[in-house]
Amino acid sequence: MNPINTYLDAAILKPEMNRAEVQAAVDLCLPFHPRTFCVRPADIPFFKPICKAHGIGLCVVLGFPHGDQLSASKADEADRYVEAGVDEIDMVANFGWVRSGMWTEVRKDIEAVAAMTIPAGVPLKVIFETVHLHPEEIRKLVEVCVDAGAQFVKTSTGFNGDGANMEVVKIMIEAAAGRIEVKPSGGIRTREQAEVYVHMGASRLGVGFGSVPGLCGDGPVSSDSY
Repeated sequence: MNPINTYLDAAILKPEMNRAEVQAAVDLCLPFHPRTFCVRPADIPFFKPICKAHGIGLCVVLGFPHGDQLSASKADEADRYVEAGVDEIDMVANFGWVRSGMWTEVRKDIEAVAAMTIPAGVPLKVIFETVHLHPEEIRKLVEVCVDAGAQFVKTSTGFNGDGANMEVVKIMIEAAAGRIEVKPSGGIRTREQAEVYVHMGASRLGVGFGSVPGLCGDGPVSSDSY
């Protein structure tokens, strides 16, 4: 297994955070060099020079946290984020459509974003919000994401109910069958949890910024979510 920090997307996403609090979160995480900072769209200009200076990826959320924007709006978001120079995009699927069995609409929603990210070489992660889905819906959504051209499937936003758990991650990894990468996220606060998911086959972990020091082995793990 690679060093745990190389799996971590450090989320700095709380909507109420002021600039000083965002900077403090950055300062907390930088010594541990996470794989990416996962940030609010309006913070892209602030994070871009920091990420460049420290060799850390810049990941932005899209359609966050509810996923129910117009598909055209999601595509426009993606186009703007690509133009802004982000390295990765985490989009929220329309899980209301998933629960309605509207699979054609779900696929087209993801494809609209993938049409912007694929030509730019920007990995697209699709967030499921698995707490609201049944196992068969999760399996089907993995298939849809594969067909739509996404690079990752991700469990949760961290803002809408429970995050990752062993059962859900196992379902996603089995359904992915090596065709798409899996990112557990939400509620990962111990090194043991993180290592279990990696050994199961996860290739990225979404974690709240306050948990980064503890996950990397220096001090207590924060109880903060995203």
